[in-house]
Amino acid sequence: MSETSGRSAVITGAGSGLGRDLALQLAAKGYVVFGTALAPAEALDLKQASAGRVSLTVCDITKPEAVKAWAAGVTEALGERGLDLLISNAGILTPGPLEVLPLDAIRREFEVNVFGGLSVINAFLPALRQAKGRVVQVGAMTGRFPLPFNGPSSASKAALEAFADVYRGELKPFGVDFVLAQAGNMRTGGPAKTAAALKRVADDFTDEQRRLYGKAFKLFTAALNAGQAGGLDAAASAQRIIELAEQTPAPARAPVGQDAEEILRAVHEKSDAELDAMRQHMLGLDQL
Repeated sequence: MSETSGRSAVITGAGSGLGRDLALQLAAKGYVVFGTALAPAEALDLKQASAGRVSLTVCDITKPEAVKAWAAGVTEALGERGLDLLISNAGILTPGPLEVLPLDAIRREFEVNVFGGLSVINAFLPALRQAKGRVVQVGAMTGRFPLPFNGPSSASKAALEAFADVYRGELKPFGVDFVLAQAGNMRTGGPAKTAAALKRVADDFTDEQRRLYGKAFKLFTAALNAGQAGGLDAAASAQRIIELAEQTPAPARAPVGQDAEEILRAVHEKSDAELDAMRQHMLGLDQL
C-alpha cells in the first residue's frame, strides 16, 4: 500500500462469485484491494489475476478474533490514509420451509449474513473514519419483499435494512457514508450453490414433510432457479455496486437489477394483500 497512491477497498467474500468481480473491477480502476477468501487457492488466483493489486486472507467472518486480527493487519498496511471503501458482501442462503429447517441452520445464516457483517464493519470503522470512507452493504430485495421458503435469507436481509439505517445515522457525524445495495437475482456463482441447497432440502424431507410441502417447494425451487439463471451476471452486478460505491452524494439504498427495481417499487405502492398475491404468483404457488 505504501508504494501506491490509489484508493483502497476491502471486500468480504472476495474469493469467488460477485466478490471476485468486485475485486477485479476495483483493482482495474486503481484501487488496492484487500478481502476475505474461503481457501488459499482463491487468494492466489486473485493475486495473479489482479497483478498483485488484490490481497485476500482466508478468514471466517463468524469468528470475531479472526476478524479483528485480519482487520488489524489490513489497517496497518493502509497506514495513515485509512480505508476508502468497505463492501460487506459475504453471505449464504438457507432455503426451506420454516417448520422443517433446523434452528441451527437459521442461526448459521444470521451468523454469516448479519453478525459476521457487523463484526467486519465495526473492525474497520477506525480506518473508515480516518479516510471519511464509505460502507456498501450488499443486501437483497427480499429484505423488503420476503418470500415463502426463503425465510432465513429474507429475515437476515431485513435485519441488514435496519442496521443500514442505524449505521447511516450514527456514522454521518464522522463523514462516513453507508449505502445499502438491494440486489435482485444475480448470476454470480450463487445459482449453482442455490440449486444444490434446494435439492438437499427436498432430498431430506421426511414422508410427512414431503406430503405437506413437497409440491409447493418444488414450484418454489423451479421459480428461484429460473429467476437466478435470468439475473444480472457477475460483471454487471459488480459494475452497478461500484457505481453506488462511487456515487455522489451517496444514496441511502438503491436496487441492483431491473427485477429489484420493480419489486421495490411495488413494495411502496401495493397493499399487503396485493404483495401476498404477487409472492404467490412469482413462485407459482397460486397453482396449488
